[in-house]
Amino acid sequence: MSLSTLELTISSVCEAGIKPVNEDAVALNVPADTHLLTYKGACFALADGVSTAEAGQQASERAVSRFCREYSQTPDSWSVAFSAEQLLATINNELYELSHQFTHDQKGYLTTFTALIIKSQTAHFFHVGDSRLYHWRDGMLKQLSQDHTTVLSEQCQYLSRALGMDSRVELQQGMVSLKVGDRFLLCSDGISDFIAVEQLQQHINAAADLALCSILLKQHALLQGCDDNISLILLEITALPQQSLDDLNQCLTQLPFPPALSAGMKLDGYKVLSELFASSRSHLYLVEDEHDGKQLVLKCPSLNYDDDTLYIDRFIREEWIGLRMDSHYVVKVIRQNRPRTFLYYLMEYLPGDSLEHWFACQPKPLKPVLAIKLVKQIAEGLKALHRMGAIHQDLKPGNIIYLSDGSVKIVDFGSVYIAGLAEIYSPLQHEVALGTAAYSDPHYLLGHNSGVQGDIYALATIAYELFSGGHLPYGEAVEACRTAADYDKLRYRSAHQFNPVIPSWFDRALQMGVSLDLSQRYRSITQLLTDLQQPNPAFLHQEVKLQHRTNPLLFWQLLSGFWFITLILVIWLFLLKH
Repeated sequence: MSLSTLELTISSVCEAGIKPVNEDAVALNVPADTHLLTYKGACFALADGVSTAEAGQQASERAVSRFCREYSQTPDSWSVAFSAEQLLATINNELYELSHQFTHDQKGYLTTFTALIIKSQTAHFFHVGDSRLYHWRDGMLKQLSQDHTTVLSEQCQYLSRALGMDSRVELQQGMVSLKVGDRFLLCSDGISDFIAVEQLQQHINAAADLALCSILLKQHALLQGCDDNISLILLEITALPQQSLDDLNQCLTQLPFPPALSAGMKLDGYKVLSELFASSRSHLYLVEDEHDGKQLVLKCPSLNYDDDTLYIDRFIREEWIGLRMDSHYVVKVIRQNRPRTFLYYLMEYLPGDSLEHWFACQPKPLKPVLAIKLVKQIAEGLKALHRMGAIHQDLKPGNIIYLSDGSVKIVDFGSVYIAGLAEIYSPLQHEVALGTAAYSDPHYLLGHNSGVQGDIYALATIAYELFSGGHLPYGEAVEACRTAADYDKLRYRSAHQFNPVIPSWFDRALQMGVSLDLSQRYRSITQLLTDLQQPNPAFLHQEVKLQHRTNPLLFWQLLSGFWFITLILVIWLFLLKH
């Protein structure tokens, strides 16, 4: 496909104006890489943090920076609309959750948001709130965005939609076919509330230099009495690809599955060195990039599912999830910069063994210092996933790689759930649960998504196994459970019985981590780690009370002692009187 390059002229302003704090934010990403510019496009975003929400500044900065950075990391096979919807759903969910951590002091992460993506010969826009997007062509300026405000009177109106306002975000979105010379203006209400549309049009009509036009717009707003932050992005289309890419995404989603590969075979410039793993669902190969000699892991879907659209969607989404991760404790997925002829994705090569195999070869139980080091590293990887709004859902020793330097990395995104996508992404149907019975939260296996608490259950189970010498909190019986009634029969087995050096407070922390009652289970990984590293006074207090309640002999001993002392006092008083 022969394509000329998209070319743009861009100018932007983001200033506090006369206010002491700038709660606006702007971001843009015009990829220098031709592949990304062609297949993903250029991305622009502007947000105006809601000042009355107290965390508006943090919300606006987080929204625009994450959107522009992570949009280019979405799979090439996803349409612009689908990529933006998924990304904005995760950002909205994150802001909403942050807001609800501060219910007592009314601190909210709320912001308006307007984004423009230029790909091929089309402009795509996504909008919520009252910041604005204008399109200029042939001397005429048209507002594309709608103001999501509710007007009560001329003096009283309020924002009716914003990112972080609700658990679901209702976006306005649209498309515009492009012509060379088209201009777009994204701006906050520091511009639109103080410069009339006719005056905006005059400025853009007269603009021979977009940077100078941006400065003039800012100055005009200040002269009109602007008492708000001032932000804008002004851009012009100076060159367009010669051929439309309307059918590109459709072509990408129809990429064929690779055939079974063997050592020596080549695929898109990657030479197969060996097969690392094979199952009914996927294949992993160690490959060498013929361009730079770097060793990578190539993951291919199984031919068993070449007609399963849900499986294909999930496989494509694995790559996106991996591209968003940036943690030393999570495997890195590699962004590809050349076209693919088959469906697959690339990961960094980790020269190590699974934690499952490594642990099987170690003396039992592990030294506590080594065991807690491993648990802490796994926890850091999970926290990185959770910061991105992702839940692993299938954390187990087989999905953790132990490296020669003693570090570990979480791998396999096949079961990952992205919070906030339920309303825009059809739930995937599976014949069996994606998790592994021995480590997955029973609530998840019974059809209820317990979110972060599900990953906490898996982490606490792994910690129990490492410290107890290979045992499980509920024994092997957990793998035979199929119904809620089956799980009700399970009883926690004290880790102390398998490793006598485990103190009672540590065992209590493990028990809370794997509690089948969500109200009793930890709600954050940090809470679990804290209680695993230092005694929780509440556990010690509970232990003392339990000892008193469960030792009737001690009760009678104390009661007899009391009566004996009383008898001595009575005899002593009698002798004094006589």
